[in-house]
Amino acid sequence: MIIETKHILLAEDDADFGSILKQYLEMSGFSVEWAKNGVEALTLFNKGNFNICVLDVMMPKLDGFSVAEQIIEINPEIPFVFLTARKMKEDKLKGLKLGADDYVVKPFEADELVLRLNNILKRTQKVQTSFSSEEIIAIGNYKFNTKRLELHLNDKIQRVTEKESVLIQFLVQHKNQLLKREEILKSVWKNDDFFSGRSMDVFISRLRKYFKEDASISIESIRGIGLEFKIR
Repeated sequence: MIIETKHILLAEDDADFGSILKQYLEMSGFSVEWAKNGVEALTLFNKGNFNICVLDVMMPKLDGFSVAEQIIEINPEIPFVFLTARKMKEDKLKGLKLGADDYVVKPFEADELVLRLNNILKRTQKVQTSFSSEEIIAIGNYKFNTKRLELHLNDKIQRVTEKESVLIQFLVQHKNQLLKREEILKSVWKNDDFFSGRSMDVFISRLRKYFKEDASISIESIRGIGLEFKIR
């Protein structure tokens, strides 16, 4: 699959390293906008239309983790990668909990980063827009409009993202069945690696919040196996 658009937000406060990395990414077919600190990164993100973010963890004004948290609020589906000179386990765990697609420790080979970025883009841009031809799906007391990406409950409307829509439809199609994690990951994320698994956990947490108003709906985790989308 050829990725037509590869627009990167690069946030790196080291001027020399940032300049070299920007040039290398551009030579590798990416369009790059470079921010020198966290505040500038957020400003650029709000103005641009990016496919992926590469964020240095240690930056002035706003660190990479804080930038990622705010970016997720704006666009929860944007993939992002952390760069860091530190090998602290706590940093890596914090990045993964935020839903990072990868975590790269400096120094690293630029061509390895390019390979990782291309793999992430291929994976995230493979998501199908729909599993169902139905426009309105009944889910307990909810009505889900698959075309408008809207979850309705009485007068309340919850907008969902495209990937959330795919996950919802997959779970509904397999309601009241024990689903293995690998099965969900391969069907929705097209990949069952560690980072996809962390991403899935974030999405499942969001769906639990979306469906919390209907006590007949639950997403139950079965440790070491997977989960079950129950509608009683």
